[in-house]
Amino acid sequence: MTLVIFALAVLFVMVIALTVGLLALGRQVGILFERVSPMGALVNDSGPEVGQMTPLFSLPSLTGGMVNIGPKPGKATLVFFLSPTCPVCKKLLPIIESVRKAESSWLDVVLASDGQKAQHERFIETARLADYPYVVSTELGLAYRVARLPYAVLFDQHGTIRAKGLINSREQFDSLFNAYDMKVASIQSYIDQQSAVQH
Repeated sequence: MTLVIFALAVLFVMVIALTVGLLALGRQVGILFERVSPMGALVNDSGPEVGQMTPLFSLPSLTGGMVNIGPKPGKATLVFFLSPTCPVCKKLLPIIESVRKAESSWLDVVLASDGQKAQHERFIETARLADYPYVVSTELGLAYRVARLPYAVLFDQHGTIRAKGLINSREQFDSLFNAYDMKVASIQSYIDQQSAVQH
C-alpha cells in the first residue's frame, strides 16, 4: 500500500513539473512568434514621409507617352523602383504583373529606374515590360531617397504617400496594400502600436 501511495505521489509531482514546463514553453513560443512575426516592407526614414504629398513629376516613358507622378483622379499609384542588374527585382516581376492585373480597378503601376537608356530598353524587351509605364529618372529616385532596390512607393489618388519600403517578397508587397487599407504608416508601426497597447 505504501509503495502505491509513493508511486502516486511521484506521478503527481511529475505531472505538476510537466505542466509548469509546458506553460514555460508556451510563453517562449509566444515571445519567439512576436520576434519573427511578418514585418512587411522595410520602411526607411529618408525621403518623403508617409502622409506627405508625393513629389510631382512629369516624365517620358520608355514605352511611350508621358507619366505623371502625382494626384490621379480615381486611381492610386504604385511606383516600383528596379534595375536590370538586380536579381531580386527580376524575381518580383511576375508578382508585379499579378498585382497589376488583380488591382487594376484602383491601382496604376509605374516602373522606375535610372542609368543608361539603352540598357533599360533591352531590359524592357527581354523582360516583356512594354505594357508598363517605364521611366528612367535620377531625380525621381533622389526625390524618394531610394538607396537600395527593389523599392516601392504607394500613394493615393490625391498624391498622398500611403506606404513605402524595400520589397523582397509577395508578403512585403501585400504589407504595403495592408498598410494602405488599414490607414497606417506601415505594418511595423501597427505591430508596435498593438504591442504598446497590450503592455
